[in-house]
Amino acid sequence: MTTGTTSKDLYPTRVEGDASEIPRQDAVVWGSAADGPLDQEHLDGFDRNGYLVFEDLVTPTEVAEFRAELQRLATDPFVRADERTIIEGTSQQVRTIFEVHKSSDVFARIARDPRVVGRARQLLGSDVYIHQSRVNLKPGFGGGDFAWHSDFETWHAEDGLPRMRTVSISISLTDNYSFNGPLMIMPGTHKTYVSCTGRTPNDNYKSSLVMQNAGTPDEDILTRMADEHGIDVLAGKAGSAIMFDCNCMHGSNGNISPYPRSNIFLVYNSVENTAVEPFAAEKARPEFLGARDFTPIGS
Repeated sequence: MTTGTTSKDLYPTRVEGDASEIPRQDAVVWGSAADGPLDQEHLDGFDRNGYLVFEDLVTPTEVAEFRAELQRLATDPFVRADERTIIEGTSQQVRTIFEVHKSSDVFARIARDPRVVGRARQLLGSDVYIHQSRVNLKPGFGGGDFAWHSDFETWHAEDGLPRMRTVSISISLTDNYSFNGPLMIMPGTHKTYVSCTGRTPNDNYKSSLVMQNAGTPDEDILTRMADEHGIDVLAGKAGSAIMFDCNCMHGSNGNISPYPRSNIFLVYNSVENTAVEPFAAEKARPEFLGARDFTPIGS
């Protein structure tokens, strides 16, 4: 199923002039505790902070299986040559492999697993489909950073997601320490949309997946947000998971420690929020970055 419709732009971005902050126009939690598996305390925490942490979401046996599959993919010359694979500019090591729920049976199983999909459905209040999937590798002694950003800003501008009804889950395949580049989130920032300046270059994804330029938040705004909300450094052991709202301001440092950091990253979007034409780009990014097949998963 695809769509070619357009929608009113509630979250303008990539504009001329100064960057701006726009109050969120959408709910954060769309379901209720009765929908399970999350209780009201979890839902209230997600609404307040924009993220939840789950210890031991997957078993040590599953972690070992995922890590073996990640190693297989990262060393496969055909995978390295695929456009869905992003290579670090300096180290020439694999940084990210996209659309892994389609290229790997191992990762396809966790992408449709009720432990993951059930939580996404509850938070979004509807059936869901996978907007994007990927595995991220941040090897020791040189894994690159990910600058501060809101995923929704990019998905709205370049993929055409109309509203904030999308949630991501990051499943750790390695222990995340405070010093090996774990996810950092400014809690509460999901309730404010940061409109960015500058036009979107054609085929911006080819460079932004390595080093983001368009869609970079204003540093003064980031500083005010950090002063107001603080920064949570989300360390955790392998097998744990972080589920976070699409508009959370987040990023991660580079990894100069000896200890690698890798994760599975799955993005679920409501079937009632399917992509339209991009709001701030000439054309939509490729399917492996922003899906145009809206078939519900895990039904």
